[in-house]
Amino acid sequence: MTGIIRVLLADDQSMVREALATLLGLEDDIEVVAQVARGDEVVAAAREHAPDVALLDIEMPGMTGIEAAAELRRETPLVKVVIVTTFGRPGYLRRAMESGAQAFLVKDAPAAELAEAVRRVLKGHRVIDPTLAAAALAEGADPLTARERDVLNAAADGAVNAEIARRLLLSEGTVRNYLSTAIQKTGARNRAEAVRIAREKGWL
Repeated sequence: MTGIIRVLLADDQSMVREALATLLGLEDDIEVVAQVARGDEVVAAAREHAPDVALLDIEMPGMTGIEAAAELRRETPLVKVVIVTTFGRPGYLRRAMESGAQAFLVKDAPAAELAEAVRRVLKGHRVIDPTLAAAALAEGADPLTARERDVLNAAADGAVNAEIARRLLLSEGTVRNYLSTAIQKTGARNRAEAVRIAREKGWL
């Protein structure tokens, strides 16, 4: 690969985003061509600025970095994705890789490591924080199905079964079954605890 690597930054914390832009801008072969603060602005920015690599935070308004990575893979498949997050949760790593991300790093990684990750993903390599990779292996696979995750997410704000059923176009009995299974799989005592455990592990 020759020439300048064009980078898109997506992070809702402006100080963090600008610091990353400054650090990457010090590299001779990297140029930050666009910055956005929302996950649902990522694809439009990628279409407009044609980056080689998108650096995405996970927790953003509008759309998570993991959801944005999946949308980038569908809409602009040539753009490589690096997830850079404060939340080093094993479940996040697994979901990020499934969404099409080529790298997963925590934000306290040295700037030189981040720059090198940008270069490496462009060459077709995967770059994963080694501590996180070990934790993900130890944690095992996410036991929740997509539908169980949907129901837990819908229950997170305290919604009753009837409301969840309306939102997800399911019967109340089906919602009860999904919640019961999710509670069992997470080892929780109730739905609120199941939501908390699933979030801590990065399954939601």
